[in-house]
Order: sequence, then C-alpha cells, then structure tokens
Amino acid sequence: MIVRDLKRLALVVGPLVVLLLLSISLWHSHTDYVRSRVGALLGNDANAPPSTDSHRKPKLTANETHYEIYSASSADGRFFDIQFGRNVFNPNIIPHQKINNTWIVVGQLWTDPNSNKPGNEVYEVGCVAQFINGVLMCIDYVHPLPYEPSPGGKCEGEISFYNLNVGPHDARVFFGPQNPLTIYGSNGGHTCFGQFIRDFRKMVDWEYELMTNTDFEKGIEIVRPPPFAVLEKNYFVFWDKDNEMHVHYDSYPERGYAKLERDGSTGPELATKTAEHDGKCLQRYLPKLPPKDESIHQATNSLKITLCNRADKTCEPHDGNTYILTIIQHKTYYEYHSEYDPYVVLFQQRAPYELYGISKKPLWISGRKHHKGRRTDMMYVTSANWKDRGVNYHGYLDDVVFLGFGFEDRNSAGIDVRAGDLLVGLGLCEEP
Repeated sequence: MIVRDLKRLALVVGPLVVLLLLSISLWHSHTDYVRSRVGALLGNDANAPPSTDSHRKPKLTANETHYEIYSASSADGRFFDIQFGRNVFNPNIIPHQKINNTWIVVGQLWTDPNSNKPGNEVYEVGCVAQFINGVLMCIDYVHPLPYEPSPGGKCEGEISFYNLNVGPHDARVFFGPQNPLTIYGSNGGHTCFGQFIRDFRKMVDWEYELMTNTDFEKGIEIVRPPPFAVLEKNYFVFWDKDNEMHVHYDSYPERGYAKLERDGSTGPELATKTAEHDGKCLQRYLPKLPPKDESIHQATNSLKITLCNRADKTCEPHDGNTYILTIIQHKTYYEYHSEYDPYVVLFQQRAPYELYGISKKPLWISGRKHHKGRRTDMMYVTSANWKDRGVNYHGYLDDVVFLGFGFEDRNSAGIDVRAGDLLVGLGLCEEP
C-alpha cells in the first residue's frame, strides 16, 4: 500500500529511517537523493520545484492556433516527466494528506500489446512522489491499487471480447469538498463497459482522519439515465453551491448530467433545461467535426473555481464569480496517430448548471513538439487537481493546478499552471 504518514514514521523510528535511506542511496547515482528524503521527512524538501519570480503568461503560438501555457515553477516553463520506474500513462496527481511538497500519483500500467502474456488484465498503480532534479519521481514502492474487478458479461457480438477484461481502465483520482475519490471504467452490470466510483481513502493508507463521509466505501457502478452507450467512458462528478453531488456523463454534441445518489443511481436528466443555450455555446467555440476521424469528449475531473485571487481580501465567492471547471478534448486520428487538443469549460455551480464559457482556442502545453508532416506529440490530459495540500475542490485564480497527461499512451507527464492561465482566451456563452 502507499506509504501513509512519513512524518510520524520519522519521529518514531528516525534512526532506522536514516539507515534505510543510506542503504537506498547505494542504488541511486545522485548524492542529492538522501538529502531530499531527509528534507521531506522534516517538511523541508530541497528538491521541490523552484519558484520563479516572474510569471510567464500564456501566449498565442506562432501559427495562432493555440494558447501556450507554461509551468509556474520550472525555469523554462516546460512540462515535467512523471517517473514510476516503469511505463505508466494517464496519470493523476493529488497532494499527500500530511507532507508538504509530496504527492500521490496514480496511473495505468502499460502492457505490451504484442506480448504473449495470456489474459486481459489491467492495473492501476500508485506511489508517493516528490520532485527530484525537476522530475516528479516515486520515492516508495509502486503498488497496484485494489480496484475491484466487476463481473460484467454484457458485451455481445463484435465486442464480446471485452467480457475478458479484468481490472480498471483510465482511472481518475481527484478531491471532492471533503475527501478524495476515484472514478474508473470496468465491465458493467447495465451495459458492456460502465463507470464506477469509490472512496480513494479506502484504497491507500489514509491515516489520522475522522472519516465522517463514508460514501462509496466499495466500488459502485454509476447508473446514468438511459439510453446507455455500449462503452461508457470518462464520467466526472461535480458539487454544486450546496455541495450536492452530480455526475456529468456527456459534453458533446449535447451535454448530459444528473444528480448522483449514494447507491450509484441518478435522478432525472437535467441537461434538457439548458440544451438550447448550451448547444449554441458548444457550436460557437468548438471545432466543426468531419464525418469521421475526429471527436470531442470529456477528459478530466472537475474543480470549483472563484474568478478572483485568494490573496485579495475583498474576494468573496458567490454565484456571479464561482463556476465548475473541467477540460474536454478534441481528438483527431490521422496517419494511425491520435492527437488531442484540450479546451477548458466553465459552467454554473447552481441549477440548472448551464455553460458559462469555453476556450476560444485550445491549450498548448509548453514542451509539446511538432514532428514531420502534420504530427505533434500525443498528450492526453487526464487529471486536473489543485497542487497545494488542503485546497481540495475549491480554488481561486492565483492557486496552482497540476495537469497530468499521458504521453503517447505509454508514459506520464504533468505541468503546474496558475488557474487563471487556464482561462486564457475564454469565450463567454453570453458574448454578443
């Protein structure tokens, strides 16, 4: 299991920990490794990403098709690698519950499709990580996380092979107002492939917290209002102004969302109330799609954001400045290569949760490269979480967001960005 209270461990068995760190250093070529671990235990991590005095603001790319966003901490503004010690993609990053400059990272273990290994087992793995020489790196063992397999059996015809799947797919790990949760794909009880939700604290050693909210102790399938798609993917949940929980299962060409109950059931479809308004906004700002090879779909979890700075003493959240933020992506598939362009979406935190704004141009993560022909790096954004411990779900423009993304469906990377930078070039639905 993921290491829990490292600080407490240091206080109790400090000398043993130092000896262990010295032993571990024999396997690391960098002498800074031991210093970084001791610093972490003392709450003073010398390998935390350096702060920069000047804020590098987003700007249009040379061809003016995207807004380039930059790291809030790295000197060159580029994204950082996430190293699990093996090939892992589609990462999630959430702050460690006790230790500064330390995070829990979770991703899907890459398996070689050409291997002769029998079965279709899939694993989500995780670890505790810190920045070492500009890389977010696991500092304890990488473990498979105990996502529960589901029996399924609903896949028929040409997709019957999905019945052989064992294990979670494309997990999202994120904070709600109170505690972290995870949503993941698995064989469904209502359709071939469904979406499940579980309390993430039950899957790791989440110590020293009174668990007053005990919803979703086990993996529960989310049952959206029908009709079901054969393969349901990439649901996200959001909490409204009264902290009522809802699930958002479609974003394009029409939105779909409903109130989520504790047993995984949902209330009536709510998006019909805003369909006309939202449809105009989606068509206005998102690219027009050809008949094939392109699509738009949900990508990340949600965050709540107030559009003023936390440092501003006059900043008070209310319905006129606080919204739900998520990221959707425009996918293209040409020359047997997928590419993804992320768009930020804001919608209201109060019923009926209509759209407020969408990026006029997609975001370009600094460090993404062009290649010969039309190809660029495949970077699939999977998670958006507040970087600092204790922020949980609701942040402000001057708070920093960690974006985690898969790189070419094999590796993991991320970038830390001021939340306000994600809203560059936001087009408002009510603009004339």
